[in-house]
Amino acid sequence: MRTIRSMALAAMIVASGLTLPPAQAQQPGVKRTDLQRHDLSAPGREAVQVRVDLASGVAFGKHTHPGEEIIYVLEGTLEYQIEDKPPVTLKPGDVLFIPAGTVHSAKNVSSGTGSELATYIVEKGKPLLTLVK
Repeated sequence: MRTIRSMALAAMIVASGLTLPPAQAQQPGVKRTDLQRHDLSAPGREAVQVRVDLASGVAFGKHTHPGEEIIYVLEGTLEYQIEDKPPVTLKPGDVLFIPAGTVHSAKNVSSGTGSELATYIVEKGKPLLTLVK
């Protein structure tokens, strides 16, 4: 009986570590809110929509996605660095397309919160975001 209790406790500890709330994994000043996720008619692909809020002056470092990203700026002024190209500055209502696997970063250059609606068309089962050093 003691062995069963020990195994059950160990299983609960492992499970709790695997299901950390997304907010705990986020960097300070960045809030990612998952809005929807759906399989597409193209095999192995899914669409994911996320609202990303960046506090004033906060940057989200270089990263990639396993598919295309389509950005629509909701609020503030956001600056995007895409590979080694000159930065692109967007305001509410502006859009940006980032091809699959492209290294990019974002920074809120406004005095208030900067927000975007990010739509990803990605390979199902892969991490949505991979940080680049």
